[in-house]
Amino acid sequence: MKNELNFKSVEEFKSFIESELLTTREVADLLGCSRQNIKQLVDYKTLVPVKQTSRERLFFKADVIEYKNKREASK
Repeated sequence: MKNELNFKSVEEFKSFIESELLTTREVADLLGCSRQNIKQLVDYKTLVPVKQTSRERLFFKADVIEYKNKREASK
């Protein structure tokens, strides 16, 4: 099945971005760890950012929640 996103307006797209993308700090807060731990997860390709710049990484919220649930299930 092909994942497809369709937005009817720029506002709808902005709303999606605000609700579905997380910064490194937001991911660290959600997982209860440090930014350094997030860097390590990215280095090991455990979490893959959707966009990365020299100053920031953006992650899909769904990917982070999936990782968190797997981590908690393995405890």
